[in-house]
Amino acid sequence: MDKKDTITVIDNSTGKELELPILRPTEGIPTIDVRALYRELGYFTYDPGFLATASCRSSITFLDGENGILRYRGYPIEQLAEKSTFLEVCYLLYYGELPNKEQQEAFNEDIRTHTLLHEAIKRFFSGFRRDAHPMGIMVGVVGALSSFFHDHENNVHDASMRQQAAHRLIAKMPTIAAWCYRYAHGLPFMYPQNDLGYAENFLHMMFALPTEDYTPPPLFVKALDLIMILHADHEQNASTSTVRLTGSSEANPFAAVSAGIASLWGPAHGGANEAVIKMLLDIVHSDNDVQYYVDRAKDKTDRFRLMGFGHRIYKNFDPRAVIIRKSCHDILEQLEPGNPYQELFDTAMELEKIALEDDYFKSRNLYPNVDYYSGIILLAMGIPLNMFTVIFALSRTIGWISHWNEMMQDPESRIGRPRQLYSGEELRNYAKLENR
Repeated sequence: MDKKDTITVIDNSTGKELELPILRPTEGIPTIDVRALYRELGYFTYDPGFLATASCRSSITFLDGENGILRYRGYPIEQLAEKSTFLEVCYLLYYGELPNKEQQEAFNEDIRTHTLLHEAIKRFFSGFRRDAHPMGIMVGVVGALSSFFHDHENNVHDASMRQQAAHRLIAKMPTIAAWCYRYAHGLPFMYPQNDLGYAENFLHMMFALPTEDYTPPPLFVKALDLIMILHADHEQNASTSTVRLTGSSEANPFAAVSAGIASLWGPAHGGANEAVIKMLLDIVHSDNDVQYYVDRAKDKTDRFRLMGFGHRIYKNFDPRAVIIRKSCHDILEQLEPGNPYQELFDTAMELEKIALEDDYFKSRNLYPNVDYYSGIILLAMGIPLNMFTVIFALSRTIGWISHWNEMMQDPESRIGRPRQLYSGEELRNYAKLENR
């Protein structure tokens, strides 16, 4: 092995040396293969949160946070957002290539054939409390799909069965998501209308009434399709890693995706755009102006944070935010006068303007991120706060199932089994307790 492709580890306590291979990615940070570390030297690595550990090889998404780059299968997110539809992006993420016209039509048709839910699933909804959180309902209902499609349980290594599971999930998630909303509001379930597009069909199932005609506004349809493209995948985040870890035991794919939904539900992951709206509402309902909160955010002795600014991964700018900002402004400009959230939207735009012009924020690259704009857009569309993460899950399903499919084809894949650094008691003798 060429020395340039290895790194030498020296155990100073024993003098032993070990050459570890350096794995060179197509793009990104080189990775040290530490699999021999325990076998040869008897050590594990300690990496809480896996912040410096590559858990797998993947060819789906490339993310460079330092330079604000996000690509699906090599295609820049900017190009896909401008030229593609969400279903086209679904095809790209799962199959690895953009479809031609015939492939896209066949894919769209197959998705349309799976949009309906089994009638028995209605009874699952009625088992939840009226005020149950939609994400809790979604975790349960998606997990329940494993009992309706149990033919996948022992066939995860069959490519055709994996494809069928993927198509079913892509198709049924809008119906499940919309029915979560309908159930919470005591509204009758609306069935899919397969002559509508993907985003349009979802909005129709959300807001249509049996007693009157409803056509989703084209601007909303376009904005939702864009939001779903931008949230379709984001590399090895917490929920995607959860799906991979769950799926590594060869669990049913519907159960694995249900686990991903549960992970996404956490406020540190999928609830960021909801946190943005709550912050804006707090500002609107306070006696202080926007500048007061900007000053608080700049004060290091104050623990206050402006939600929706900056990003843990993107240290320069969030490329998705650059794309979605225009859509956000387009929607707000076309809202009817007297909108009940107009003051909140005005506050959001004022806060954006101050932050974009303030040297403190500019020097620290604290620009509005995708969660800032997506939350405002969803609220403007009439979607309640507790549905924000549901729509995130709807969008991310294609990423989850694509990673699951990739893992099932990977000859290096193993059942997940992280190690630990034990910090409990040493060996204790129970006999010492006999005379207590």
